Amino acid sequence: MPHDHSHDHGHGHSHDHADGAHGHEHAAPGGAHERALRIGVGGPVGSGKTALVAALCRLLAPELSIVVVTNDIFTREDAEALRRMRVLSDDRIVPVETGCCPHTAIRDDISANLDAIEALEAQHSPVDVTFVESGGDNLTAVFSRALVDHQIFVLDVAGGDKVPRKGGPGVTTADLLVINKTDLAPLVGADLEVMRHDAIARRGPLPIEFTSLVVAEGAASVAAWVLGRVAVWRERALAIS
Repeated sequence: MPHDHSHDHGHGHSHDHADGAHGHEHAAPGGAHERALRIGVGGPVGSGKTALVAALCRLLAPELSIVVVTNDIFTREDAEALRRMRVLSDDRIVPVETGCCPHTAIRDDISANLDAIEALEAQHSPVDVTFVESGGDNLTAVFSRALVDHQIFVLDVAGGDKVPRKGGPGVTTADLLVINKTDLAPLVGADLEVMRHDAIARRGPLPIEFTSLVVAEGAASVAAWVLGRVAVWRERALAIS
């Protein structure tokens, strides 16, 4: 089964969700679009969030200015992993030690993440995209729309093909759902078509991508989605200026 499954199943839905799951436009505090587009990447522990961020940086850094903020409870593990992979210069990757449940730092008290984002964007201005990687959390974990403009939620096939139908705000409202590690499906007995069907039932027209990050271009469809969001962000900036 191919790994790029941006769903188009003849339902007549438009798949351009540039305004986010709830149709909001998120202007910068100091004036519309004076800052980078901010994209949150969330999902359960081990779903592949860091690997996805790394793959997106590799694919997009040649044409976009990117910075990354990672979240861990008591360590800097994810930031250090990205630095070891050398996907960006070290000073473009900043860790936040939340000291609390991951969802608290991305949804309830976002001050530490906002401080890190604003400092990074000022240091490397102009920045096109800021990725904010959440610590691993459950299916209810979503980002505050005061923190990010769009959010990606990552599930992995190894969790079982029942996970998408369990729903939860991460699955149902994220601007993009990524079902990762499709290469493991035969090993864990997961049916990708069942996962696709159940995800569509929960999400309606919101887009879904299937990925396998063990291949170089495994995140290409997600990178294309990011580029589409950046293009819309820039168009709005030009329209407002």
